[in-house]
Order: sequence, then structure tokens, then C-alpha cells
Amino acid sequence: MNNSVIVLGGGGHAKVVIEILRSTGYDVSYCIAASDDVPYCVGVPVLCGDHHLSRLLDAGHSKLFPGIGSNAVRGRAAEQALKLGYELVNAVSPMASISPSSIIGKGVAIMGGVIVNAESRIEDLAIINTGATVDHDCHVGFSAHVAPQCALAGNVRVGDFAFLGIGTKVIPEIVIGENALVGAGSIIIRDVPPSSKVINRMHQIVSQRG
Repeated sequence: MNNSVIVLGGGGHAKVVIEILRSTGYDVSYCIAASDDVPYCVGVPVLCGDHHLSRLLDAGHSKLFPGIGSNAVRGRAAEQALKLGYELVNAVSPMASISPSSIIGKGVAIMGGVIVNAESRIEDLAIINTGATVDHDCHVGFSAHVAPQCALAGNVRVGDFAFLGIGTKVIPEIVIGENALVGAGSIIIRDVPPSSKVINRMHQIVSQRG
């Protein structure tokens, strides 16, 4: 079972990482989710309940990927799996561009179209989602999530468990604090304190056409 992987989760994020894992040579054997209302996740059988982790480990499965979108839930679930003795693998799309001088942790998801540039560091359980760019010397923290089409300029620091919404742009040397939430489309030009929420200016009609 050298290429066999168990995926935690059975939702949309799990679907994407399953296809990435398959494209890199892994055989995804089972998903473990909180519900088995949907019996399959892109063709992978879904088992309901964390108690299956011990049984599958005893059966010879040892590799696991945490395919859960929620930062906090992903962190807790991976911690439980590690305590049982599972090894975390990465789901890195072949369509991503990863600098050879970057450092990538364990249980990391890097989707198609992502660019990670020189000497950046992506910590364990982080998600760098579709089309996001992480420029030189950035640091993305433990179980953080950089959503699709985000752009981090050089030397940006994203704290543990932080979430950057779709299309967020961050200028150089900004620090985004631990557990911060940045709303979609935001342009970040100053540091974001830990556990704070930053919401971009809401939709506003400025004129009518014709």
C-alpha cells in the first residue's frame, strides 16, 4: 500500500485534492468524513466517522491527506491522525510552479496555477489555492488558507490559521496576524492584527449606463 492515501473530508476541497493526488501517482483508497450522505467523492468511497482511522491503520494504510477546507477543523483532524501514527503527504498540482529554494511543509495543498517563488516557506497543513501567487521570501503559516487568485508580494507573512479570501492582494512586507480573516477582493496595504476581520469596501453603484 505504498501509494495508498486516506483523505480526511468528503466535500468540495476533498474533490480537488483527490484529483491532484491521483495525478501525482497516489491511489486514494477512502475518504473519512463527518457524514456519508454522499457515498462517493469523485469515485472514492466515503466512510463516516473518525473511528475508521484506527481500523484502516491496522489494515496497513499509513499515508493521509487532510482534505478539509476549514482551517481549525483541518488542524484538529490532522493532529488526531498524527497521534495515531499516520504520515501526512502533500497534494501539489503538477500545474503549479514551485521554486526549488522554497520550503514546503507536510499536509500542504498547492493547487493548479499556483506560483511559489524563491525562498518562500509554506508551513504544514496550509492551502495555496487555485491560481494564487506567493512571491519571494513569503511565509504562510500553519493551517492557513490563501484562496484562489490571491497575490502576495515579497516578504509577506501570513499567520497560523489565517484566511485570505478570493482575489486578495497584499503589498510587500505586510504581516497578517494569526487567525485573521481577510474578505474577498481586499487590497491589504497595512498590517492586519491577529484574530481580526478585514472586509473590502462593499459593492457600490457609482453610475447608471445609458
